[in-house]
Amino acid sequence: MKVLIVSFYYPPEMGAAASRISNMAEGLQHQGMEVEVLTCLPNYPKGRIYDGYRHCLYRRETINNVTIFRYWTYATVSKNSFLRILGMLLFSLALWVFGLRIRRIRSYDRVIIQSPPLMVGYSATMLFRCLYRRKTVLNVSDLWPTSAVELGAVKKGSFYYKVLCAMEHFVYRRSTAYQGQSQAIIEHIESFGFTKPHFLYRNLQPCHPVKNEVPDAIADRKHIRLVYAGLLGVAQDILGMIKHINFKQIDAELHIYGGGNQADAIETYAKDNDCGVFFHGYLPKNQINQILSSYHASIVPLAVAIKGAVPSKIYDLLPHGTPILFCGGGEGEHIVSTNAFGLVSPPGDYDALSENIARLKSLSDAEYLSIRSNCKGAAAGEFSFDKQMQGYFQFINSL
Repeated sequence: MKVLIVSFYYPPEMGAAASRISNMAEGLQHQGMEVEVLTCLPNYPKGRIYDGYRHCLYRRETINNVTIFRYWTYATVSKNSFLRILGMLLFSLALWVFGLRIRRIRSYDRVIIQSPPLMVGYSATMLFRCLYRRKTVLNVSDLWPTSAVELGAVKKGSFYYKVLCAMEHFVYRRSTAYQGQSQAIIEHIESFGFTKPHFLYRNLQPCHPVKNEVPDAIADRKHIRLVYAGLLGVAQDILGMIKHINFKQIDAELHIYGGGNQADAIETYAKDNDCGVFFHGYLPKNQINQILSSYHASIVPLAVAIKGAVPSKIYDLLPHGTPILFCGGGEGEHIVSTNAFGLVSPPGDYDALSENIARLKSLSDAEYLSIRSNCKGAAAGEFSFDKQMQGYFQFINSL
């Protein structure tokens, strides 16, 4: 079987979307499928085309046996919504350039379309489902425009909101099947009456051996070392967190890795304030995987409660046995608390987060070790990437 995956994001970009799609592509490849990816030239979260990809409109390459077709788009991390929409629009149009490859497109048995961005999902559905009549699977990772309203990026009832709603309903209606990263997403789509074949595809991570895991991680939690590794944007609002919590005063350190539109402000604040915050910038995922287990815990924040959102960092941390300090609600809170992966607090409640840091420090060694064991056990059991891929392979085949 031959599969095409359409995604606005793909490695070497960082972030949940790029990680999810690359894991999906390589996982299906390992299951025996022939997989190709249609994406744009890498630019996120830096906001500029990566070195080695500049000065070209198109690039074809193969990474880990996956063939990748990359097209130019306007790269930006500007807060200006028009400029961000422009980048999505240009890639949405570039899909139709790829659409001229009639014989190649007809060779695809399935087309998996990532959404959001909704504009890209809409364009891809028009091209591959409506024009070429390929069987399409919509991969929904966030509920736009609902999430955009909750984050304050879009005003409910506005013209733009109505356009996004129309796009949302169109891609749900026209897709052959759909998959969501949370049960809340599945239920949201079903609420519109779209009872099509569907699959709960969590952003699980393959388990890789960790070379430098620290065996005495519990030795000293009087001075606790915390980590955040991921995107630095408004949805996470790490900047707001470090402005409200002086980690040095509570005898803790927060080490931040990543990039995004808050990165520069976070770096400046960490340098100008003696608050126990250390900004390390962007590191490739393979390097991040080698250091996560050396921290006492990881903070996983949501600035506001977002319907259907389950931060992918929860799943990133499980194979490393890194306890989670989750700031959020909904399904993410349920997963962390039910499985005893760590401690939870409401989104944006920095006092409650500070109390959880103190609580983590006060746990007995046996209690702390139990949390680490729960994380690792789940990564090999209920939240196993390999087991999910086996079920997903059967789902794709059954359509």
